[in-house]
Amino acid sequence: MPSWAADDVIQSPDSQGQDGFSSASGIGPREMMKRLRAVMASAEPAQIRLDGVVRTLAQAMRAEVCSIYVRGRGNLLELSATEGLNQTAVHRTRLRMGEGLVGDIAAKARPLALADAQSHEKFAYLPETGEEIYQSLAGVPILRAEAVLGVLVVQNRVGRQYAGEEIETLETVAMVLAEMLSGPEFENVRGDGQDADAPIRLGGETVAGGLVVGKAQLHRGDIVLRRIVAEDPAEERQRLDAGLEKLRETLDTLFEAADVAGDGEHRDVLETFRMIADDTGWARRMRDAIETGLSAEAAVQRSRADMRARMSRATDPYLRERLSDFEDLTARLVRILSGEDSDAPLDDTAAEVSSGDEDIVVIARSMGPAELLSYDRSRLKGLVLEEASAAAHVAIVARALDIPVVGRVDGVLAEARPGDPIVLDGDNGQVFLRPGDEVRESFGQALDARSAQRRIFESLRDKPAVTLDGERVHLMMNAGLLVDLPQLDSSGAEGIGLYRTEIPFMARREYPSVEQQTALYSRIYDATGDRPVVFRTLDAGGDKPIRAFEEQGEENPALGWRALRIALDHPALLRQQIRAMILASNGRPLSVLLPMVSEVGELKRARDIIDLEIRRAQQSGGLLPREIKVGAMIEVPSMLWQIPNAASLVDFFSVGSNDLLQFAFAADRGSRKISGRYATMSTPFLRMLRDLVRDCAEAGRPVTVCGEMAGRPLEAMALIGLGFRSLSMNASSIGPVKRAVLGCRAEALADLMEDLCRVHRKDATGILRAFARDHLVAT
Repeated sequence: MPSWAADDVIQSPDSQGQDGFSSASGIGPREMMKRLRAVMASAEPAQIRLDGVVRTLAQAMRAEVCSIYVRGRGNLLELSATEGLNQTAVHRTRLRMGEGLVGDIAAKARPLALADAQSHEKFAYLPETGEEIYQSLAGVPILRAEAVLGVLVVQNRVGRQYAGEEIETLETVAMVLAEMLSGPEFENVRGDGQDADAPIRLGGETVAGGLVVGKAQLHRGDIVLRRIVAEDPAEERQRLDAGLEKLRETLDTLFEAADVAGDGEHRDVLETFRMIADDTGWARRMRDAIETGLSAEAAVQRSRADMRARMSRATDPYLRERLSDFEDLTARLVRILSGEDSDAPLDDTAAEVSSGDEDIVVIARSMGPAELLSYDRSRLKGLVLEEASAAAHVAIVARALDIPVVGRVDGVLAEARPGDPIVLDGDNGQVFLRPGDEVRESFGQALDARSAQRRIFESLRDKPAVTLDGERVHLMMNAGLLVDLPQLDSSGAEGIGLYRTEIPFMARREYPSVEQQTALYSRIYDATGDRPVVFRTLDAGGDKPIRAFEEQGEENPALGWRALRIALDHPALLRQQIRAMILASNGRPLSVLLPMVSEVGELKRARDIIDLEIRRAQQSGGLLPREIKVGAMIEVPSMLWQIPNAASLVDFFSVGSNDLLQFAFAADRGSRKISGRYATMSTPFLRMLRDLVRDCAEAGRPVTVCGEMAGRPLEAMALIGLGFRSLSMNASSIGPVKRAVLGCRAEALADLMEDLCRVHRKDATGILRAFARDHLVAT
């Protein structure tokens, strides 16, 4: 396995500075640690010790400024000691979490190194400190068990490029400082914050839907280090080797649990995770850290801090997501080396909420899959993450266990306390901490209403989706994991309108073989039975990186080398995928959907590749699919004017409304800053869809919508009014959409949509909502 965990990480140009720690000071790292340890262990008052730390570190790193900011009451970061800034600013200058560069370091719990700090968008000028003459800045969070206790900063007048070695030095000092700041002498500074009991709502990103009410449990990826400096490197190396062996044993035990032992994409995730644990480069870096005078557990923590710094600069989203896996492993290894139970949840506050049988919602900065599996699944009802997205390994495993997850919730660890009442609204990407009685009552009613709705949807499960005036609408399900397939029966879906084949690829380091793909597609066929299934060929690239095709980062990956473009440049990959689908069909119908088609020439080349595999199967004498259909996704606006030509090459079309919308408005759908600049229910977009339906009808080709708008009842009604008769959506949306279909008249919707297409509205959602209310359509 490549040593990605140690060496193969993208570094910014700024990480290669000329003022490395050793050459800058002439003091070796072991000598510096001894001096700092002597300062911190002295019997002097806390302030004198803090002053000694900044003086020693400024001298050692040849920094003109060294400052310590301590997080105190009201979540404020107070300048508590400095060498170089105005002494009158000490205990007077305060920053909120997220304010300025120091506040940004604390809020994100990530290091920052800037050669020109004053040009950074987060720079906040503090005139009382006299820092206007200092151009460069490097800072690291002071962390104890993942809680941010403060920030350690150095500054210089020149535009200094801080080296990676210098950041590592700051992080090592911050580890030692964390022990000092957690001592009783700082209790008068620290606090739980003003308005600590106040309710708060935080927004994030839906990773796995669902609604949960429970008690907060703060997950701490680290534990407190009791020994940081060691005198015998040989003994520490032996301890490290023994700890690594124990780590591998505990992973084997975890992954044999009954509810994750079966096949599926989550198994690929867990096996990839195990490969990281076996990485020799990771072990080598930890041994190197031991040689600087650190204990084995401190060396593990230093490797983790270094990896976080490096990965925070990486542009590859896949690499950034794998950081959670790496941190999971480092935390487990530290617990083993410290003699603690490595199979227990990594949570230094667990005892405060673990008693009894209350449902818990775990809150973490990030998390690996093994950490999730350590929790009692009978009580774990939800997961809130500051950093993870839907592509994270922990997200894949959580969905396999049907656990609602909200990701990218900024600042939740700073606000939450163990045992806080919490409401997790996975459907809308919201988290409510310490909700008031009214909010709790409202969500209690919502849970009751969801239960009642679920019973209604179950009663509709076997009914065909037919409008009041007799128009049949086919409701299909989107899927991407084997664990999704049981929902075919529970939701009443008529089949799978979109199977995303790229998700299992994202969990692997290597491109799966034909045999592996055949086995996967065979299981999908077996699970769907006689119901149709549409396999979308590999939609890699953009926001779905595949390690097997790792390329240099692109300035605009959504419009770059992705999906069908990759397949046409590497036809063998497409051939292997089609070959596996033909073998898996075993005489059953095969429907193949080509993503990200931008012009007819691409379709022609793709059809030639598919036909080549069909002829190969015929010549080999194998059992061919009973019927083979090829479709094209309409995601790129240029295809809207090529339907007549494309129709001669494909059997059906499928609208990817998510991408089509963002490309039509030149607006990144992942950007929060422009999320209000466009809408799926804007009349220009509705006219675009209306004309597409008409063109497909004239060409004699069916068309399905498989984007997110198909799964929202109001927007599904709009699509029906525009002429669509086939919609594919997440399984949880089929019940609500079917209820809306059964309650509306297609002819009346068609009249409404035609009227809307004649006018301009930025968002016609309100009109559809009024229509549904007037016509008693439940949405």
